[in-house]
Amino acid sequence: MSDMEPTPRTSVKKQGQSLSDLAHDVLAMAKTHGATEADVVVADGENLSVQIRLGSVDRLSKAREKRLGLRVFVGKRSATSSTSDFSPESLRRLVSETCTLAKAVVEDPVSGLPAADQMATEQPDLDLYDETRLDTDRQIDLAKRAEAAALATDERITNSEGADFDSSWGRVVLGSSHGFIGDYRSSSYSLAVSPVAVDPVSGSMQRDAWYDVRRKFHQMDAPEAIGIEAARRTVRRLGARKVVTKRVPVIFDQESAGSLLGNLCSAASGYSLYKGASFLAGQLGKRLAPEWFTVYDDGRMIGGLGSRPFDGEGLPTRKNTVVDKGVLTSYLLDTYSGKKLGLPSTGNASRSVGESPSVGPTNFYLSPGTRSAEEIIRSVKDGLYVTELIGFGINMVTGDYSRGAGGFWIENGELTYPVEEITIAGNLKQMFQDIELVGNDLIFRGRIASPTVKIAEMMVAGN
Repeated sequence: MSDMEPTPRTSVKKQGQSLSDLAHDVLAMAKTHGATEADVVVADGENLSVQIRLGSVDRLSKAREKRLGLRVFVGKRSATSSTSDFSPESLRRLVSETCTLAKAVVEDPVSGLPAADQMATEQPDLDLYDETRLDTDRQIDLAKRAEAAALATDERITNSEGADFDSSWGRVVLGSSHGFIGDYRSSSYSLAVSPVAVDPVSGSMQRDAWYDVRRKFHQMDAPEAIGIEAARRTVRRLGARKVVTKRVPVIFDQESAGSLLGNLCSAASGYSLYKGASFLAGQLGKRLAPEWFTVYDDGRMIGGLGSRPFDGEGLPTRKNTVVDKGVLTSYLLDTYSGKKLGLPSTGNASRSVGESPSVGPTNFYLSPGTRSAEEIIRSVKDGLYVTELIGFGINMVTGDYSRGAGGFWIENGELTYPVEEITIAGNLKQMFQDIELVGNDLIFRGRIASPTVKIAEMMVAGN
C-alpha cells in the first residue's frame, strides 16, 4: 500500500461517517492529481450568540457552517486551500488547483506530514461535548438575568455595556494519506457581563466585567452569580488613584497571571524559537524559575477547554511538562517547527480550516501552590495587586516587559485603595526567577490559566 492510499478507520462513529467518507474521497482525488502526501480537515459547526444591553436585545446572530481544508505535498512542495462548497465539481476543482499550486511553489526541505507511525492510534472520549441545545429565548433570558443582577447589586451601577451569551457545537474530522481518519465533537457555553459604575461624589466612571466559560452547560455558574461578581469588581474600582513611582512587590490575580503565563506560552512556541524571536531560545534544561514553579500543557484533560484526542496533524495529544520545578524541560512543537529545531513534535499542532498547522497550547497552566490569594496579599507590606493589564509592551526576544496596569494598592497586608494609569516594568526572565508565591486558586476560563502569583519586586511607575 502506498502512502497515498488512505484507509478509513473502522472505529469512526456513525455520526461522523459521511464527513469521514468525504475526507477519504478528497485524499484519493489528491493522489490522482499528483500529490505524494496530503491531509484534509472538515469542520461542521453551529453558533448562537446574543447580546443584551439594559434589558433589550442589542445583537443576535446564528450561524451554521461546514468547511473543508486541504493541504497537499508534491515532494517537498506544498499548498493549502479551503472551501465551503461540498459539491463534487467544487471539490474536484479545489483538489486540482491546490495540487497545481503546490507544484509551482519552492521546495521546503523540512515540509511534509509526520511519520505514519506517529499518528494517533486511539481516540479517547475526553468529555468535550454537551447535547444541550439552548434556543434563542433561553439565551436571551440568561443574559438578561446576569445583567439585571449586576444592575441591582449596587446603586452606583448605573449603566451597562451589555451581557453576552454564546453557545457553539461542532465536529472536526481530520484525515491524512497515512490512512488516519479521526473525529471528535465539542461544545462550549459562555456568559459575560460588563456593568458601569459612577462615583456619586466625583462623577468618575469605571467599568469591569466577569464571565464564565464551560464545555457543559450544567457546569456554568448561575447568571446571577456572574452578574453580582461583575458588579463587585466594577464598584471596587471607584475612587482609583495614581501612585508614586517605586519598586515594590507585585501580585498578579488569576486573570492577569494568566496573561503573564500566556507570555511564557508564546516564548515556548516552536515558531518563535526557530525564528530567533524568543527569550527561551537555547534554554532547555536551564532554570527559569524557583522550584515551586511547574507548568503543564495537558491536551488530555477531561472536559478541558483546549482538550482534544489528536492535534492538527493527527498526532496524539498528551500532557507535556513545560517547566518542571523551575527548570524548562519542553517547548511546544508541531512537526514543522520540531524539524527546524531538531526535536520531535509535542502534539501541539493547531490548525484552522484551510491553513497550514502552527503551534498552539491545549490546556496550558501553572500548577497551583498552597497559599490562598488572601494569604499572599497579607505577605506584602507595601505593593501592588494587579487586576488588569493594558497594552502590549513586551519584547519577546529580550523579555523586556512594560504594560499599563490597574488594580489595588496594598498596605500592611490589606487592599487599601484602587489604582489606575500606572505602568509596571521588568524583564520576563527576571520576573519568573523572582516569583515568591503561587496561589491555590487555579480555575480554567480558557486554554491558559494560572493561580495568583507574587513577584518579589517590579518597577511601578505612576506620578
